[in-house]
Amino acid sequence: MVDVIVALGRNQALRKERPKWKSNYPMTEGQLRSKRDEFWDTAPAFEGRKEIWDALRAACCAFESNDYDLAQAIVDGASISLPHGTLTDCYDELGNRYQLPVYCLVPPINLITEDSTEDTSGGGGLDSDAGGCDYPLRLRLSTGRDMVLIIRTTDTVNQAKRRLCQAEASLEPARQRWFYSGRLLGDRTHLADLKIPRDFLVQVVLTPAPSTVQGEPTPVEN
Repeated sequence: MVDVIVALGRNQALRKERPKWKSNYPMTEGQLRSKRDEFWDTAPAFEGRKEIWDALRAACCAFESNDYDLAQAIVDGASISLPHGTLTDCYDELGNRYQLPVYCLVPPINLITEDSTEDTSGGGGLDSDAGGCDYPLRLRLSTGRDMVLIIRTTDTVNQAKRRLCQAEASLEPARQRWFYSGRLLGDRTHLADLKIPRDFLVQVVLTPAPSTVQGEPTPVEN
C-alpha cells in the first residue's frame, strides 16, 4: 500500500528515450505483432480497468511512432500516473498498477524485417505496408467527443467503423459517416491510401440511434 501511495504522489512526464532490448531469438514482425496481440487480449482479464488498458495501448502505438506528444496527451486524458516517466510501470487514479512489457513499446534490436521495401515519400502519415501494423487514429465524433482508435494500416473505412463499434457498442457502423478534409469516405476506401497526418482529426458524423422503445405497449393507468 505504501508503494501505491508513493507512486500516486509522483507523476513524471513521459520520457522520450526508447528502451533497447534483444529477443531470446530473432523475431519477425509477424511474431512481434502476435506477441503484442496476445498480451493486449489477455492483460485486461486479470487486473485493472479495460478503459485504462485501451488508453495504454493507444499510448504505446503513439510512442512507437515517435509521436510522444500524442502519447502524453493520451496518458494525461486517462489520468494515468507515470512514477518513473515510462509506460512500463504506471498507475490509474484509483491506485491500480499496470506493468507493460517492453516489447509493447518498441521492437527488439534483432527484429527480422519481413519486407525490406520502405516508403520514401516522407509524408509522415498513415502508410500502407505488407503486413500492416497498429496505428493510433484520432477521431472527433459529432457529439463533440475526441477519442483515439487503434486501427491497422491495412484497414478499410468499413473495418475501422467496426473497430469503433467494438470500442463503443452503441456506435453501429451503419450510424457512422467518416469525413477526411471535408470528403465523405466510402466504406471500401483504404485508410493508408489517404496518407493521414499523425495530428489530423478524422470527423465521424453519427446519425441518431433508432428508438429503443418503439413498439413497446404504452402503460395504461388504472
